[in-house]
Amino acid sequence: MLHRLSIQNILLIEQVDLVFGVGLNVLTGETGAGKSILLDALGFVLGWRGRAELVRSGAELGEVTAEFDLPDGHPAISVLQDAGLPFDGDLILRRTNSLDGRKRAFVNDRSCSAEVLRRLSAALVEIHGQHDDRGLLDPKGHRGLLDAFAENGAALAQTQNRYSALRKALKTLKTLQDDLEMASEDADFVAHAVAELETLDPQTGEDATLDSQRRQMQSAERIRADVEKGHAAILTAESMMIDGQRWLEDVSGAAEGRLDSAIDAIGRAMIEISEAQADVAGALSGLDFSPYDLEQVEERLFAIRALARKHDVQPDALPDLLQDFREKMTRMDTGNANLAGLEAEVTAAHAAYQVAAQTLSNRRHKAAVKLDIAMGHELTPLKMERAQFMTKVTGVTCAPSDPK
Repeated sequence: MLHRLSIQNILLIEQVDLVFGVGLNVLTGETGAGKSILLDALGFVLGWRGRAELVRSGAELGEVTAEFDLPDGHPAISVLQDAGLPFDGDLILRRTNSLDGRKRAFVNDRSCSAEVLRRLSAALVEIHGQHDDRGLLDPKGHRGLLDAFAENGAALAQTQNRYSALRKALKTLKTLQDDLEMASEDADFVAHAVAELETLDPQTGEDATLDSQRRQMQSAERIRADVEKGHAAILTAESMMIDGQRWLEDVSGAAEGRLDSAIDAIGRAMIEISEAQADVAGALSGLDFSPYDLEQVEERLFAIRALARKHDVQPDALPDLLQDFREKMTRMDTGNANLAGLEAEVTAAHAAYQVAAQTLSNRRHKAAVKLDIAMGHELTPLKMERAQFMTKVTGVTCAPSDPK
């Protein structure tokens, strides 16, 4: 599938074009001949992470181009489609590395990321080295090999999904338990605060209203005497104007019209003075209060302000604070009701996980027996008939509160 590899100014290579034929192609050479450089160049154009310094000494730009033939249905085609890259049967990968370390990648002359190159490389190339067999000795990969032999993909996916569901249910339960534990520590305080606020029942704007009433009451005694004097003077003036108007009216005929304007003016003035008298009388009525009234206003005002200081809020924020405390109490009550439901969900999720895990474990045990037999058949032709290949499957017990 790889039919051409072109390298320019990479490491020790100034220029080389490799054209591969159909079938097996072999590159041989002594140690140090540059075989590994060819692999480094191929890895570079495929987006692999490798040497930091790739540009040949004396050059400003290194470049590698790889051309592939892809048959219909090749997995790399779907990668190209997902990345929105063009494809007309040939695949040309090109990657450059400048002297300052900047790298650029192109697929069929369209710029792309190194991540796209790596996704393509997974579908295009497999590299096997002389120490690949050592991977078989790594216990971390043994379970994957056994699952691949047993074709456990579906069973493994189901187990992983149920494991995730169990972990999610446990996390939700733990969060609620922590919230309820914190809430329970404040439960007495919240209940007391709600009772205290409900008893006082402060209203928005009440602090300003009470403060105004208090100041008016405090000043009422100082101004009442003068207001009463003013009211008495107005009443006296009104009485005298009534007398004056009556006397003038009695002699207006003899005055032959010379008093008419004055009498009309007095009438208008009496209307104004009557309104003034009514307003002053209303003001006096507003100044009427008992010392008990002032005491009641001050007591409530001071209670509201003390409660606001206690909770470190403004007086007008007390109604909202009461609502917050009520909602907190509701959440505590609801949380306790939900706790049993979440515990049941955890139990059900754990049971489902255990079923899936047991199914997967059974498949692994059966596959282990088959793998041992199959490996035994392979060992005999190798004159290793006395060798024994054994697959041992072990498990762990998982408690609902601590899934492994």
